[in-house]
Amino acid sequence: MDRPYKVGATINDCYEVRRIIGSGSFGIVYLCKDLRTNDNLVVKQLRPSKQRFKSEIKLFENEIYILRKLDNEYMPRLYEAFLREGSYFYVMTFIDGYDLDEQLFSKKKSFSESESLLFLLQLLELVEYLHERDIYHQDLRIPNILLKINHPYLIDFGLARQVDSTSSSNKNKSLILELKQQDYFDLGDILLFLLYSTYPSKNKKALPWTEELSLNRGTVHLLKRLLKIERPYSNTKEISADLHTAIMAVNS
Repeated sequence: MDRPYKVGATINDCYEVRRIIGSGSFGIVYLCKDLRTNDNLVVKQLRPSKQRFKSEIKLFENEIYILRKLDNEYMPRLYEAFLREGSYFYVMTFIDGYDLDEQLFSKKKSFSESESLLFLLQLLELVEYLHERDIYHQDLRIPNILLKINHPYLIDFGLARQVDSTSSSNKNKSLILELKQQDYFDLGDILLFLLYSTYPSKNKKALPWTEELSLNRGTVHLLKRLLKIERPYSNTKEISADLHTAIMAVNS
């Protein structure tokens, strides 16, 4: 039932499959050539086995809804969405970049403390762009970050949520803070991955990062707040202030 389209097959009479980029439990992602323009585009298909469930269709439609809201050069842009032969699809720009997860673990790319903080600053700008539009990614992980000319591109909005910030109810405010802080926590987790890229593991027994990594005081403070070890951040401006302080201290 979930057999993917073969290389050379055509989707919706105009998207020729070049290769399968990814195949997860939720969807199948293809690199395709638009036969009308010869452009490379990405086509995502909701797995046919998931189409039996209204909740899965709703998630797929929510991802399309979120992508329609984006207009940022470091995020994918939606071209169209369609239903074909009972299957759900959408088409977006192809970002010709490198998976950060693969770069760190297979290619052994390393980031110094300064480079890690500067990279986080670029990521924070993307998160701030989303939060200003009441969008919360909720799945900020290294496999969902692509590197292109040393700049991060953010992908995979399958778990993203949009919540109206104009509502004054306490429940709504609490939900928004929770969603924000989940994205902030994920930024802290990503920063740890970057910082560990230059860590020479000598201990047979894993130790907490506070003991393993030798970091500037400002970087430690930033991490502890992102990871909710100390008072968590409530907005990106607070993070940006501490991040700039840490960058200045490391580079001084």
